[in-house]
Amino acid sequence: MIYQLGWATLPGLRGLSVSEFQATPTNAPENQRGVAIEFVGDDERDSFLLQIEEHFAARRFTNTADAFDTVKAYVLEHVPKR
Repeated sequence: MIYQLGWATLPGLRGLSVSEFQATPTNAPENQRGVAIEFVGDDERDSFLLQIEEHFAARRFTNTADAFDTVKAYVLEHVPKR
């Protein structure tokens, strides 16, 4: 199943943080303003969401474009290829 990945970008004292990752099923993937990824099942999806949440928990960014590009690159690099 294909999912559209979303997350919150929030301001903090040391810069912007990204968190609250979610994967919403979609029939119309949007890769220009987001990240669409495919998971075999719920276990794989949930495991990836936990992994990405942990990876970005302590990371801070100077602007939203940097945050978006970094998350998108991480997803494209770490999601299993099909």
